[in-house]
Amino acid sequence: MQTSPTKWPRFRGKTPRILLLTSQYFLIGELQTACERLNIEHLFIDLGTKEMDLDTFVSHMVSTLTTFKPDFVLTVNHLGVDREGILAMLLDKFNVPLASWFVDNPHLILGSYQNLHGAKTAIFTWDSDNMESLRAMDFKNVFHLPLGADPTRLTPHRTQPVDQWRAPISFVGNSMLTKTIKRIEAARPSPHLMEAGLLVAKAFGESDEPRAGQFLTRHFPELRADFEALETPERKQAFETFLTWQATLMYRLDCVLRILDFNPLIVGDPGWKEILKGSTGWRYHSELSYYKDLPDFYPLSDINFNCTSQQMKGAVNQRVFDVPCCGAFLLTDYRRQMEDLFEPGLEIIFYNHPDEIPELVELYLKDPEKRQRIAQAARKRVLAEHTYDHRMTTLMETMRQTFA
Repeated sequence: MQTSPTKWPRFRGKTPRILLLTSQYFLIGELQTACERLNIEHLFIDLGTKEMDLDTFVSHMVSTLTTFKPDFVLTVNHLGVDREGILAMLLDKFNVPLASWFVDNPHLILGSYQNLHGAKTAIFTWDSDNMESLRAMDFKNVFHLPLGADPTRLTPHRTQPVDQWRAPISFVGNSMLTKTIKRIEAARPSPHLMEAGLLVAKAFGESDEPRAGQFLTRHFPELRADFEALETPERKQAFETFLTWQATLMYRLDCVLRILDFNPLIVGDPGWKEILKGSTGWRYHSELSYYKDLPDFYPLSDINFNCTSQQMKGAVNQRVFDVPCCGAFLLTDYRRQMEDLFEPGLEIIFYNHPDEIPELVELYLKDPEKRQRIAQAARKRVLAEHTYDHRMTTLMETMRQTFA
């Protein structure tokens, strides 16, 4: 009997066959190299840079699915998945599950997608605070999967250090200035909503609530009509993203102002020169390459400073893994989920409120031996439990248990 071209055995091998989709997102490279190290059969296709009409897209995907016969498809932040839901329809037809790992707030992404439930989908989120709300969106399979690090990529490249990178304390991060402007342009809010948005963003940043849109409608009922007047899901999502990025801008600025007395080096977009205009005691450096520069940069700072985006109120960001993986010391803000990943005081040092920053900076600048001891302990924990090989192994086993 001839087997149907849409049917093939799933999860029969020792390791699954994975089709990786991407749209120019850095993390997919880590997952691809993890597959190589773990000897996992995989195929990498980049749909994000190709302009395809519908027929070409469908033909390309059908050919890929029937030729490679994956056990599941994997993407990051739903990138590579078309917003119209055609891929979801094809995966449903071929009975191929989709794993989408969100490393940014899924509620700032999924609002513009159609046919979200057209395929067997597993949602992995780096922030466990999102799990309940994702289940409320009728996703049946939702799992927590934190970020990690790739120690094979986070290794020094230079034989000689770059002296201008040396600093008692540094911060690598986006000012969020341009990002907020672009989201406002996309949202096109009324003047009333625009003016009130700054107040809402500040209040949202000071709250424990994870979603800015829900925070607005719950705590600022007088703005509901203006928010609903945005009409399309895309405009509402743009305004919710604006609130999140504006809250991050305000929070990061507040934190960075607390380290200006320690001659910090600020690395990021030119927006820092605008929002720190008039402030003295700091140096600016343009954005550095994640792979080429940061592994050499982090060890040249006595303290690598971190203040997390307001899109995550409980989860830790990439820097919490990357800095110790490079053997460097990190001072970060407290996030509830970090205690499941590192031992406080021994492997990670944090501040609970920006008011605590100056005292902690002064304390650890004076104690290089303690900085080194904590950095080494954190690196040991990253290598033992928090690499992308560990994350891929967890993801694969979860997909097997869920869909085999």
